[in-house]
Amino acid sequence: MTEEGPSGVVLCDKPAAVSSHDVVVSVRRRLDKGVKVGHAGTLDPFATGLLLVLVGRATRVQRFLMALSKCYEAVAVFGSVSSTGDPEGEIIATGNVPDGDLALPTGRVMQRPPAYSAIKIGGRRAYALARAGTPVELPEREVFLHRFEERWRRGDRRGFAIECSSGTYVRSLIADLGDAYCEELRRTRIGPFDVADADAERIVPPNDALAFMPEVRLDADQSRRASHGQAIPRPAAGAVRLTDDRGLVAIGEPMGEHLRPVVGFR
Repeated sequence: MTEEGPSGVVLCDKPAAVSSHDVVVSVRRRLDKGVKVGHAGTLDPFATGLLLVLVGRATRVQRFLMALSKCYEAVAVFGSVSSTGDPEGEIIATGNVPDGDLALPTGRVMQRPPAYSAIKIGGRRAYALARAGTPVELPEREVFLHRFEERWRRGDRRGFAIECSSGTYVRSLIADLGDAYCEELRRTRIGPFDVADADAERIVPPNDALAFMPEVRLDADQSRRASHGQAIPRPAAGAVRLTDDRGLVAIGEPMGEHLRPVVGFR
């Protein structure tokens, strides 16, 4: 361990009935006191699956990890609606169960996030306002569905596989299919990370965790400048890893004709 403490990403398989915050707390308890810990994208308590927990300086790359696409497995119950879109809400049976194939959207889709979400409205979480009885209607947002497939059907239940952009609410996708709510939800992938590789005891080093980003190798002078936050000539577009012979120096983003270090690791 360096004097700054551990840094990297922990792949956790969150169980049901546990909040994302609870998972973060459990990781924090295993580390030295004072080490910063966060996560890159929450999961609802009823949901299970992959949660990326960020440790140390890796907490500063949260936005790059949150922007990655996600894969889910969902079980929908038809013929009933839920006030929250999941099993934790008030459920009302309607009896409207579809018979045949459903029209499953793909590509660019306008979606309205559920009232019971963590989006902030005037400094308060939408779910807190909804629970307090305050009417909540969030504006629509554009999301992208790479894949939305039905895998099986049994009675009033159907299973789906979904690959979608960051910011997509699966509960809303299911509710938009008709009188239905999401009974089970499991996140299986985030970008290149797979829930099969989850290990709450292992911290993946930052350079390995960010390997999905293009790499720009620096010479000794460029490395020194980047480690001090100074811009260097830009040989690539978009965010990149700036590395040298000793590993990860910083994450750089375009600034005119240069790359500006935005997250330092030295």
